[in-house]
Amino acid sequence: MQSHDLFLIAGLALPDDALHFDEAASRALPALVQRALTLPASSRRRLREFARSLAEGPNTFPPRKTLPFEQYPPGFGSLFVRMLALRNLGWSSAAKVMYLMSDVYLSAATIGAIGRGVKELDPEVLGGFAAVLGVPVAVLASLVGMPQISASPRRPEEVVDTAALIWDVRHLTAEQVRQVSHLAD
Repeated sequence: MQSHDLFLIAGLALPDDALHFDEAASRALPALVQRALTLPASSRRRLREFARSLAEGPNTFPPRKTLPFEQYPPGFGSLFVRMLALRNLGWSSAAKVMYLMSDVYLSAATIGAIGRGVKELDPEVLGGFAAVLGVPVAVLASLVGMPQISASPRRPEEVVDTAALIWDVRHLTAEQVRQVSHLAD
């Protein structure tokens, strides 16, 4: 798990720069994910190196503003949706990326409903979150008390690498994300 995820789980304040994003970059993430998933391991490593080199510049984004409909009650659904937000994934982008990485199809509204605690988490949905977050499903299952899915199979290498790439590009501009996507082409 990423350290920022652990801050959320522990109920601690996030570091100051945790939610400084170019929100337009979120819309470019599904295309990047789609391309990255098809690449061989060596090319995915190259993409990550390139993304990290772009991320070394100064962070000039204002903090992401929480919208009124993103006020989530305490719960595991809200925890997982906030973990998506740490990766600059809004509801729509998260739904697209989750489908690409796990074949779990949820609408953007369903992602929001999970965050608000209206939609229950089930093993399939938990697997979708695990893929995007780059966390073993057994870890998420232990958090929510679903031990029956703790012995799930390992994620394919391309999914694990792509989840790490999503983390690497979270603070990039939309143009920089498109540059990484272009390199993937």
